[in-house]
Amino acid sequence: MKIHTVSSLIKIRTICDISAELPQKQILLGGEEFSYQIAVESNSDFPIVKVEIDSPLKDFAEIYNVKSVAMDMPEYKNNPDTDYLTHEPGLMPDILYPVLEQKNNLEFVNGLSVLWIRVKIPRDYKSGIYEFAVKLYEGEQSAETAIKFEVLGINMPKQGTRFTQWFYADCIAAAHNTEIYSEKHWELIDKYMAAAADVGVNMILTPVITPPLDTKVGMRRPNVQLVQILKNGDKYEFDFSLLERWLNLCDKHGIEYYEISHLFSQWGLVYSPNISAFENGEEKYIFGWDVKANDIRYKSFLEQFLPNLVEFFESKGKLNKCLFHLSDEPTAEHLENYKYAYDIIKPLIKDCEIMDAISDVDFYKKGYMTIPVTASNHIEPFLKEKIEKQCVYYCCAQDKYVGNRFMAMPSYRNRILGLQMYKYNIMGFLHWGFNFYYRQLSMYKINPYVTTSAGGAFPSGDAFSVYPGDDKPILSLRAVIFKEALQEVDLCKLLERYIGRDEVIKLIERDMNITFSDYPRNYDFLPDTNRKLKEILKSVM
Repeated sequence: MKIHTVSSLIKIRTICDISAELPQKQILLGGEEFSYQIAVESNSDFPIVKVEIDSPLKDFAEIYNVKSVAMDMPEYKNNPDTDYLTHEPGLMPDILYPVLEQKNNLEFVNGLSVLWIRVKIPRDYKSGIYEFAVKLYEGEQSAETAIKFEVLGINMPKQGTRFTQWFYADCIAAAHNTEIYSEKHWELIDKYMAAAADVGVNMILTPVITPPLDTKVGMRRPNVQLVQILKNGDKYEFDFSLLERWLNLCDKHGIEYYEISHLFSQWGLVYSPNISAFENGEEKYIFGWDVKANDIRYKSFLEQFLPNLVEFFESKGKLNKCLFHLSDEPTAEHLENYKYAYDIIKPLIKDCEIMDAISDVDFYKKGYMTIPVTASNHIEPFLKEKIEKQCVYYCCAQDKYVGNRFMAMPSYRNRILGLQMYKYNIMGFLHWGFNFYYRQLSMYKINPYVTTSAGGAFPSGDAFSVYPGDDKPILSLRAVIFKEALQEVDLCKLLERYIGRDEVIKLIERDMNITFSDYPRNYDFLPDTNRKLKEILKSVM
C-alpha cells in the first residue's frame, strides 16, 4: 500500500495524475478551512482499507472518498481554449462522499482510492503547531501520512463576498420524489441550505413567486411560490407564513441576504411570471405566458404585492438585506422593456436595490440598477466605471479563457476568482446552478449522476454543485474549491489592514497583470501565494 499527500487542486483520475505533493506544513487562521487529498494505491485485487485520524484537530476534520461521475459534455464544440484537462467525455472525479457513511472503508477503482481531507479550524482556536496524521489499515499492513498545521492567533474575517448560487426548491422536490412544501420537503430544504452555507452561500434566491428562470416558453416549472395569494376581483390578499418559515431556515444557517425572485420573464421582459392565486376557492394561474409584461393587470398586481412584501420584510428587520431582480440577462435590445419594469418596481420597494445579470453597461449608466452582476468575459467596460457595488457571474457561456468550474477544467480555474475579485473590488458573485436537476429549459427531470450537462445543454458541472443523496445533498469538490476562493478574498482584505491594498496587490500579482482572462495557469501559483500572504501576515501581527 502506497500513499501520497496531494494538493486539493489536482483532479486525480489515474495514478498518473498523482502530483503536486503537499508541503508538510500549512498555516491556517481561526475560522479557516483547508482541504487536501491522499491518494492510496493498493496491489490487492479486493482491497479493504480503513482510515482514521490521529490529531488534536480530528474533531474538526471531515473525510470524504472522491468518486468519479460521468462527464458527458466537457465543453462546447470548436472551443479554442486549450486549458482543459480533457476535451473528451469520460469519468471525472467530482463527488465527495463521506467516508463515515462507508463505515470508514475506502472504495478503490483499479487499485486507486482518493481521500479528501477537509479541516475546519474553529474561530479563536488556540495558536500553535498541531500534528495531523491520517492512518490507513489494510489487513496486517498500515501506512501513515502526517502534516503540521500552524494555527495563527488571528481569525479570518467574516466572509465579505456576497455569494449566491441559485437555489431551486422545485429541483429538491423532484430529485427526492417528495411533495412541494410537505414536511419532508422542508426537511430537505433545511439540509440543502446547510450545504449551501457550508460552501459559502450567504445570499439565497427566495421564491416569493416561482422563479421565471430557464423555463421553456409556454411551460411551467413546479409551483414553489412562497407567498400565498387570495384574489378578490381586482384586489389581492397575501399570506407570508411559508416565506416566514423560509426566513427562519436562512437564519438557522447564517444566510443573511435575500434575492427576491425575478418579477419579469427571462431574456427580454416580454411576459409576466407564472403566478398562482386562490380565486373562488380554486387555485389557478393568474399570470404567466398568456399575460404580457406590460399588461395593466400585472402592473396593478405589483402595486399591491410589492408594498405588502416590503412591509413583511420590514417587520422582520430584514428589508435592508433584500435585493430585487427584474429579469435575468436582458440585452441592449431590451433596454426599453427594462426601463418600463424599473419605473414600476423602483417606487414600490423603498430603498431596496436592484441587481441583475447584465453584460451591457448602459443598463447601469442609465441608472436602472445599482448592482450590476456582469459576466466575467464582459466585465471590462464595467470596471472602467469604477462601480461601487460591482458583482460578477459566470455560467455556461464563460467557457473560453476566463475562470469557471466545469468538470473538465483544472481546479485552479475555479479558485483563481478569489484573487481576481479582490483585485477588482468585486462585491459579490452569482452562479446560476446550485442544484439544477432538469434538462435545459426545465423540460424534464434528469439524473445528475448520469448526465452532468443538463441533457447535453451545458458543459458538465455547470448546472449544479451538489448531488442529491438519499436524504441530503452530497458536495462536489468544485463547491469546496470555490469556498477556498472566497477565503482568499478575505485573507487579502485582512492583510490589507496591516500593509495596505497596493502592497497586497503587488504580492498577488508578482510583476504580472492579473485580469479575468489572463492569470497564471499552473497548480503552484495559488497555494504559493496563499502561503506568502500568511507568512507576511504572521510577521506583521
